[in-house]
Amino acid sequence: MQFDAIEPGVYPELIHPAYKSTLKRGPTLAPLRVRDEQAVTTNLFASPKLILPHDMDLTAQGKGEPLGEKIVVTGRVLDEDGKPVRNSLLEVWQCNAAGRYWHKKDQHDAPLDPNFTGFGKMLTDDEGRYRFVTIKPGPYPWGNHHKAWRPAHIHFSMFGNVYAQRLVTQMYFPSDPLFEYDPIFQSIPDAAARQRLISRFSLEQTVDDKMLGYEFDIVLRGRDATPMGL
Repeated sequence: MQFDAIEPGVYPELIHPAYKSTLKRGPTLAPLRVRDEQAVTTNLFASPKLILPHDMDLTAQGKGEPLGEKIVVTGRVLDEDGKPVRNSLLEVWQCNAAGRYWHKKDQHDAPLDPNFTGFGKMLTDDEGRYRFVTIKPGPYPWGNHHKAWRPAHIHFSMFGNVYAQRLVTQMYFPSDPLFEYDPIFQSIPDAAARQRLISRFSLEQTVDDKMLGYEFDIVLRGRDATPMGL
């Protein structure tokens, strides 16, 4: 496996002044370079035992149905050559339909949903495909600047087959009016790369009378890499 160079502007700026917390946590030293063979040949393995029965259905983890719009999200995880990344661990987490996370540090005054914790995990199949059912997350205020609201999004954490394929990113929904005003989304300089973080509505994946479908493909490294989204 030979990793192509990442195109300029694909990854977010490590220090992006409009995204205020990067001024405090952005690195001030040059990154360390790892030998290519270490990053490429060190294999990672995810056991199916890591996945519990309801990990792929975030709407089935409580005693009742969570509030909000039920959706299904699916896609493929590919390497830089367009080949499927098989049997790899993918974790997702998100806020509820009202825009609040199931976490003690989230003090947004929106209500918690006792039937929705917003966390799931799954393994990709032999075609690199994943699928999970959830509730469409709501936007929420985050205090970065005046009238600061995050677009609706789902966090993804991806462990590929080697260390160089590690990715943490965010998936957004089409035509969100908050894109223009969100410093996190805008911290990725290249406009085409930002578009790769936006899911596609899918009538094919939509389940009749139950839920709308969205597709979100992930490319780990290479010229078409899915950007990080922290």
